[in-house]
Amino acid sequence: MTAVPPPVPGRELSNPPSDGISNLRFSNHSDHLLVSSWDKSVRLYDASANVMRGEFKHGGPVLDCCFHDDSSGFSAGADNTVRRLVFNYNKEDILGRHDAPVRCVEYSYAAGQLITGSWDKTLKCWDPRGASGQERTLVGTYPQPERVYSLSLVGNRLVVATAGRHVNVYDLRNMSQPEQRRESSLKYQTRCVRCYPNGTGYALSSVEGRVAMEFFDLSEASQAKNLIEMRDIYSILPFPMAPFLYGTFATGGCDGFVNVWDGNNKKRLYQYSKYPTSIAALSFSRDGRLLAVASSYTFEEGEKSHEPDAIFVRGINEIEVKPKPKVLPS
Repeated sequence: MTAVPPPVPGRELSNPPSDGISNLRFSNHSDHLLVSSWDKSVRLYDASANVMRGEFKHGGPVLDCCFHDDSSGFSAGADNTVRRLVFNYNKEDILGRHDAPVRCVEYSYAAGQLITGSWDKTLKCWDPRGASGQERTLVGTYPQPERVYSLSLVGNRLVVATAGRHVNVYDLRNMSQPEQRRESSLKYQTRCVRCYPNGTGYALSSVEGRVAMEFFDLSEASQAKNLIEMRDIYSILPFPMAPFLYGTFATGGCDGFVNVWDGNNKKRLYQYSKYPTSIAALSFSRDGRLLAVASSYTFEEGEKSHEPDAIFVRGINEIEVKPKPKVLPS
């Protein structure tokens, strides 16, 4: 009998990080992919050509990264620094610092600012167009109730998720205080927050594997539509589906599975074949054609032997992400 080959998880990128992938992100302008890692590096890939275009170093584990445009990006990490990456020259410089590890970075095209969140319980906004040096680029520092775990942007709206299940919602045009102070509807520690692309709300995931979908509108009618606790074992990262036509999103878990969900109807649309180890991060390309998957052990079971870190890029079929039409009773 001929052996049946295992399902293909996607094309594996060459030259992956050597230790713990913390995040990966597609560019908004191309198939370039930026990857941060605990091996103190940020790597730039051309995902379509399967070529690493550059590598940048920090003084400690890199916890997050994001693009500015196709010529530059930003990263932040456990060395307390925020760095600007210049791809064409394979150089980086220190944009600024926090007093503790910097957990997340987001670039706002609406405000022309970089936003960073740290375990020093502050949020900082930076103008990356200024000369290097903290004094000339720091726009403002905004205290948070606890350590910042995750940020997400949509238009001029910024959502900040911290330890203690706090959620602050800001308008970037007036950062003097949050326009909303909330508490996560999930019972356990927040892992990730992602805004809906249509600007109406955000999704939260927590460490026990649940996802809550919340709306910004505080009216009773809108709050009644909140969808809470879609269960996905070890779910860690919701990310809205590009090109944002269907309202679907993907989650990945420590069980090695990636699931695609219909958020409006709280239904799972598709589950991909199991990956070699935990799913540490996910990112869809700008046009929704590609999904990048970081298969990287997240130490949920402590120190143990595990598969090497790997990045897979797979093509997306519409049937995997498009909600099925409702069938009305005859």
